[in-house]
Amino acid sequence: MEALSQYGSPPVEQASAIWAGLVASYSAQRIEFVGTLLVQVLSFWLPSIAYLFLDAIAPGFSQRHKIQPTPKQPTRTDIVHCFLVVTRNQILSSVLHLSLIYIAGKAGASSSYRVTATLPPPAEFARDFAICLLLREAMFYYSHRLLHVPYFYRRIHKTHHKFTAPIALAAQFAHPLEQIFANALPISLPPQLLQSHILTFWVFLTWELLNTATVHSGYDFFRNQAKKHDLHHEKFNLNYGSIGLLDWVHGTDKLGKRRSE
Repeated sequence: MEALSQYGSPPVEQASAIWAGLVASYSAQRIEFVGTLLVQVLSFWLPSIAYLFLDAIAPGFSQRHKIQPTPKQPTRTDIVHCFLVVTRNQILSSVLHLSLIYIAGKAGASSSYRVTATLPPPAEFARDFAICLLLREAMFYYSHRLLHVPYFYRRIHKTHHKFTAPIALAAQFAHPLEQIFANALPISLPPQLLQSHILTFWVFLTWELLNTATVHSGYDFFRNQAKKHDLHHEKFNLNYGSIGLLDWVHGTDKLGKRRSE
């Protein structure tokens, strides 16, 4: 830990020393659970709350970027109900995460991911992040389309579509089964299968949570990404994916236009 006290050490060396200290001080299971929970708070809960209060913080900016008009926006009662459901889903995800950590421990693994004192090599990080992005797209796209089959839509996915003008918190406003199989597992499973470094998983998780909060926010800042998902909530039959790759492949990227599958 001497590296921490060396004034002027390069940022990467400082980060490496801090990380090595954490790994030396805490168990891999504790690092995985607490760190993942902290990432969820910082990259989903705080941005979602900020989007929710954007009208009050910067009303002019809010009105310029709001996608749907005020009459279509959810009521205060809707927002409170959303908060309670998302809190329940957060607890459900955390309990599931603790269960997976326990199972991994019983199987002799110290963590669901790779927790080492060294930072992941840049090439490995880039490779795993890219593969996770593609695997998540596939898992989310096909599970999402399955949830739009009438049988599953009525019983499960209709909950999420209560918000035809979504807000950021509504990204996780979902039936418990959808929360597990369409929201949580497509993000957590790919880096587990790859045995990715825990830091790679946290960066990937941060990306996905910020993205889902933003596209559900009701505001469009980034090249119509939020508008695309907003249209999904309004029309129900297009833009099922996250990055748009499989929507392009299957022709579900435009209203009234479908390629053969």
